[in-house]
Amino acid sequence: MTTDYHSLLARQEAMRLRDRLRAPAGHAAPHASPATAAAGLPALPAGPADAEAIVRDIARVTPFSALIEHLYDVMFERHPYLRQLFPASMEFQMAHLERAFRYLIENLDRPDEVTASFTRLGRDHRKLGVLPVHYEVFEEALLEALQRQAGGRLGDDVTGAWLRMVRFAAAAMVRGANDALGEPAYWSGTVTSHQRRRPDLAVLRLRPSEPYPCLPGQYVRLQSPLLPHTWRPYTPAGLPGTDGELEFHIRRTGSGGVSDALVTGTGVGDTLLLGPAQGTTTLGDDPVRDVLIVAGGTGWATARALLEDLAARRVPGRSAHLFLGARTVGDLYDEPALARLENRCPWLRVVRVTEDGSGPCEPGSVGAAVARHGDFTGHVTYVSGPPAMVTAVTRHLAALGLPADRVRHDPVPDRPLAVLTP
Repeated sequence: MTTDYHSLLARQEAMRLRDRLRAPAGHAAPHASPATAAAGLPALPAGPADAEAIVRDIARVTPFSALIEHLYDVMFERHPYLRQLFPASMEFQMAHLERAFRYLIENLDRPDEVTASFTRLGRDHRKLGVLPVHYEVFEEALLEALQRQAGGRLGDDVTGAWLRMVRFAAAAMVRGANDALGEPAYWSGTVTSHQRRRPDLAVLRLRPSEPYPCLPGQYVRLQSPLLPHTWRPYTPAGLPGTDGELEFHIRRTGSGGVSDALVTGTGVGDTLLLGPAQGTTTLGDDPVRDVLIVAGGTGWATARALLEDLAARRVPGRSAHLFLGARTVGDLYDEPALARLENRCPWLRVVRVTEDGSGPCEPGSVGAAVARHGDFTGHVTYVSGPPAMVTAVTRHLAALGLPADRVRHDPVPDRPLAVLTP
């Protein structure tokens, strides 16, 4: 009954906002959001000048954590029903929004890149129940939050820059959601196998209830019923089975989170939700170059997906090098699968690397191991693993001369922008 009541409120709110958007000329600019119209701001495209205006007055609205806290306070005060769209803990959501703000400020001079990124994000956000009208609510809350954080001293030029920036991103997200109307917002899947390879690591297999489109190397956001509205990304390992099953390698990173729920609180027969597959860490766009894969920890799942895809459709003469890193030889948890790949793929060279040099492995870091094994500047390179490892390896590869446009990896949390820090 409570859910039905909140759903009714949500529909009424959506209709109210839709009517405001369709208001006749004179009430709002034809392409302006309610927040922009209320501020008397023109609906202009975002660009580098907006980023400069935001950075120039950034001290008034930072730290971002405080700005974002104001934003959600305003949003939930004015529209209480929206709280049900978010997880119980807002910590991850707030950190995600801060990264989005930083990304936008840094990349407004690359509109095609921003549009592509937020189009994909909009497609993915459908699983959260986000509607176009919610972006208008977000703008209204942002306008108020900026003034609260700045003590009412933020000029119209800076406010306008913020709103143009956010509206530019929101337009791409709405476009992404509209383009994906023909596919489900999310899929359900049944756990068919759950193996604990280590106390902190599980390998589970999931059978989607209907065909699930996913390219090898793409990642999938999973939700456990133990943590509603909370999604975390994982890359399926290898190719889907003949029955469409997907395999996920989950390392528990702490108590109370999604990884904990999947490792310690999930069993055969449980149902999980899958968001749309995302990511461009795939082989399809460069079929002729040799491949270098650098992976660590459960980043092996991505490496295995890429290698099995390559084995299935390799161009004759194409070879691959895999550098697989771990803390100790005992952390190489999927050795049988790796050995099978080695045995049936004579074009594959594998270098196992452990921090302590234990077992038949090279010692040190995987980045240093790459440097010891030759020149890979002609390869297309894929990096997967913990964020700190991905960042360190990509920097190491850049120092070795590997072109940045041929080094691919899934998104990692952004570093603080230099222009936003003392």
